[in-house]
Amino acid sequence: MPERVLLVEDRESLRNLLGRALIAGRLEVVAVGDAEAAIARLREEPFAVVVSDVRLPGADGATVLRAARALPTPPEVVLMTAYAEVPAAVSALRDGAYDYLAKPFEPEELLRVVRRAAERFALVGRARELEALLDDREGGLIGRAPSMLNARRLIERVAPLTVPVLLRGESGTGKEVAARELHRLSGRGPMVAKGAFTGAGADRVGLIEAAAGGTLFLDEIGELPLALQVKLNRVLEEGELRRVGETAVRPLQARIIAATHRDLEAAVREGKLRADLYFRLKVVQIELPPLRERLEDLPLLVGRFLRHAAARYGARARSLSPEALAAVEAWAWPGNVRELRHALEHAAVMSEDEVVGPLSLPPELRREGQPAAETPTYRDFVERAELAAGRQYLTRLMQQHQGNVSKAAPEAGVERETLHRLLRRHGVDPAAFRGAP
Repeated sequence: MPERVLLVEDRESLRNLLGRALIAGRLEVVAVGDAEAAIARLREEPFAVVVSDVRLPGADGATVLRAARALPTPPEVVLMTAYAEVPAAVSALRDGAYDYLAKPFEPEELLRVVRRAAERFALVGRARELEALLDDREGGLIGRAPSMLNARRLIERVAPLTVPVLLRGESGTGKEVAARELHRLSGRGPMVAKGAFTGAGADRVGLIEAAAGGTLFLDEIGELPLALQVKLNRVLEEGELRRVGETAVRPLQARIIAATHRDLEAAVREGKLRADLYFRLKVVQIELPPLRERLEDLPLLVGRFLRHAAARYGARARSLSPEALAAVEAWAWPGNVRELRHALEHAAVMSEDEVVGPLSLPPELRREGQPAAETPTYRDFVERAELAAGRQYLTRLMQQHQGNVSKAAPEAGVERETLHRLLRRHGVDPAAFRGAP
């Protein structure tokens, strides 16, 4: 089946010309004249590639790009631009565009770029499928820290049972992931997740009914208003459901998993949480440790989240450089695993290499982005001096050998692959020295 391309160009003559070129290249083309029509088609139909002019009537090509990248399965986007608009197109590359073509260009050049973009779309799709398989095999929670191993053992032990479970931990520690793992291992029915269990009474009963034979996950149970606490407690106590205005009762067939990041004991003392509901929910408690207490799990988490970023965004990043890993290990991670995932997605998207350097990390994680001590420690001083000396040596080595890594490696006393790793680590690009006098 030919790859589907959405062509967005307001000039009809050029739209027809480009459309014929793409069709001649055995691509299926849908052509529209403005951003609004393009966004409507994107929401209705799947496309592998979007080819859009930057300047359009009304909303511009950047708007089309944002709409495309926001889709669950985003197509690759190629922008067409006049010479004066090239800076805007380059900026769009940072926002996720695949490539741009500066006008005037030949139809053959357009076809070549679109085919490459379609290949990239197919590769990312296969990577997503592989990622889903990896997730299924790995399970939801990973980690080798003793606190994490204990949490996983508890999850495996109580998963087959129907007892209520209370998941506790700071925001971002993975309580919903743990709930889904509990449900997956139980092998029973559907899972319904609802934050704080708010809404109309009939809606709440409907939620519990929807989870019949499975799991009802109540996130942030500490936020539940007292009036709703009374009703939930009665349901748990009696094991029955009754809709407002009805006399018929239904058995409670859902397993309840609740989660909170709050101090529930303090909430009970302050009268914000009913003690009887608290004790009914905490038949089994599982504590999810904060990331700062399981730093030995960072390499495992980094590997998983970089794979996720590669599958989701088509990023090249596969690992962190020693400097980037040191910055990640030094950060306090107040947002825990959720913050780590977002930080690594940012780094993967910003990095152009398979090895992510510190400059690709979010600003708050970079050493220069953190408040500096008035006087650097001895270790800081030595590390900076070593990095500067290494970069200076490698730069001079590449200048001497005009970027030829194979010839430079024997002089450096290392293998070719080792020299490549050192060059990446210090941010020295051999290509910049090729052909230099």
